[in-house]
Amino acid sequence: MKPYIFLFIASIVWMGCSKDETPNFQENKLAPLSIEFDNIVGNMNLQLNTGEYTNSSGEKFSLSLLQYYISNIEVQKADGSIYTVPQDSSYFLIKEADPLTRFAKVKVPEGEYTSLRFVLGVDSLRSTMDISRRTGVLAPGGGMDDGMYWGWNSGYIFFKMEGLSSAAPVDPSGQHKFRYHIGGFGGYSAPTINNIKTITIDLRAGGVAKVRTGRESNVHLMIDIAKFFDHTTKVSIANNPTVMFSTYSTLVANNFFGMFRHDHTEN
Repeated sequence: MKPYIFLFIASIVWMGCSKDETPNFQENKLAPLSIEFDNIVGNMNLQLNTGEYTNSSGEKFSLSLLQYYISNIEVQKADGSIYTVPQDSSYFLIKEADPLTRFAKVKVPEGEYTSLRFVLGVDSLRSTMDISRRTGVLAPGGGMDDGMYWGWNSGYIFFKMEGLSSAAPVDPSGQHKFRYHIGGFGGYSAPTINNIKTITIDLRAGGVAKVRTGRESNVHLMIDIAKFFDHTTKVSIANNPTVMFSTYSTLVANNFFGMFRHDHTEN
């Protein structure tokens, strides 16, 4: 037999054996990873109703409601390889009033991850799927019943924050209330309003996530509401006490990028 023919046959046999003997890494070596969303205002812990804070415009305020969607989670290793959590397992509604929603728990392959990426909001594909494909926190009885869905616009509210401030005008209830309901996925009705934001978190300074079976690595993020009022756009409660489905909401949504930072990782 000619040498090159022998080598060709041997290589085919080797590839066939290696395929049978190599386990499916993603299916057989998945391990738990949690992402903790800890809401703060500046250097203060966020407390609904009882806490009082001051934004960069000098306006005092308190919060009565804060909740937002996190979705499409990805993790990345130092070599650049990325693992995307299956989309059906990657939608979470973080609610300050419910401590049980503070953690987004997923499973990813074992390894050490240096960065994390997720969407703040709900992607356009899922937003337009048949309602039968929108389950969990996206379904009736989930986020929709939590007031996180515009029935008139058939879209999810990505970020919802409400509270009281003397800087806000008096509303029909007799309270100085402000409301920020930020959504918009660039649909046909308003293609210029797309407030889906992808947040990237570098984990190296605060500790990489060392994911292993038999234990849960926890990435602890701080979400600073002070940055909602002042990152790329200064948001004044007096000037804009209510922001919903409007062009100005796109400027407010750009402030999301400044809100998230990595504090530490528990391995």
